[in-house]
Amino acid sequence: MSTPDDTVVIVGGGQSGLAAAHAVRTAGLRPLVLEAGDRAAGSWPHYYDSLTLFSPARHSAMPGAPFPGDPDRYPHRDEVTAYLERYAAGLDVEIRTGTAVEAVEADGAGFAVRTADGRTLSAAGLVAASGSFANPRLPALPGQDGFTGRLLHAADYRTPAPFSGMRVVVVGGGNSAVQIGYELSGTASVTLASRLPIRFLQQRRGGRDLHDWLVETGFDRLPPEWLVHYVGGTLVMETGDYEQALISGRLDWRPMFTAFDGEAVVWADGHPEPVDAVIFATGYRPALGYLGPLGALGDDGAPLHTGGVSATHPGLAYVGLEFQRSFSSNTLRGVHRDAAHVVAPLAAHVRKAPAAAGL
Repeated sequence: MSTPDDTVVIVGGGQSGLAAAHAVRTAGLRPLVLEAGDRAAGSWPHYYDSLTLFSPARHSAMPGAPFPGDPDRYPHRDEVTAYLERYAAGLDVEIRTGTAVEAVEADGAGFAVRTADGRTLSAAGLVAASGSFANPRLPALPGQDGFTGRLLHAADYRTPAPFSGMRVVVVGGGNSAVQIGYELSGTASVTLASRLPIRFLQQRRGGRDLHDWLVETGFDRLPPEWLVHYVGGTLVMETGDYEQALISGRLDWRPMFTAFDGEAVVWADGHPEPVDAVIFATGYRPALGYLGPLGALGDDGAPLHTGGVSATHPGLAYVGLEFQRSFSSNTLRGVHRDAAHVVAPLAAHVRKAPAAAGL
């Protein structure tokens, strides 16, 4: 199926895809957003029910659309979903929901985009903004296949109700692991397990949210290498509840277990303990399998890029990769900066390609 010569296909209709659509339209090109789900909100409707942003509303907005309500409040999952849907409706760009992309191949200076319903679309440029929620990272430990308890990734966790009265281990040392573990500990016996001890960062200091400082100082824009060098790993936003839960014994933390053994996990000291469920809050990998036929990915399935600009194909860009260009790259408050950055060379390529073809 042919499309106008200035069409840039954007794969993904969540915060990254919508930010990319805004940037493409601002550059004077025609964005076409393809979203696999039935709503222009990406993965937000599928997160666990109690998910709450760690950044206040004032720092959780897309370009030109302040987040409604008290700017100092912390929006919940459903509020973010509704906000993104309103933002999408006001963008005045074409968004096709229920349209999953199966494969992308080179087509001259542009791309041929094949969708799950059998159509093929032509694109002068392409932005991969499909996020990572569809590709959870699930470790493989000895004995895992024979574990008789319940094993799941945080992507499949919704509420604590099914785990009431159970012995649960939550694996991970980041915000999601701690937030899920704390919620579960209200009705279950919960241990947090991670390779490194959990490190907390106070969310509010002097009556102000930490994100005020991150934005005012420009930390949000620093390259990710700075974060790794000076911070040394993952930090958990401390809201006033989580660290106290560990101190009081409501939660406990242990070094990561080494194996499964039937109904048990085997702790680092060799002691097996029967548990009812293990929840891996171990992050995600970019869901970019559709770029495999294009040859744009490394052997590990990761995109080959510099700051979101493809290292293999002019006219191909990425938005929403974790630490793509900064600490805030895959967040509501920071994704628009990366979108503007990668769309500039993409737009230059699109404009140049038709002229070259006419020579």
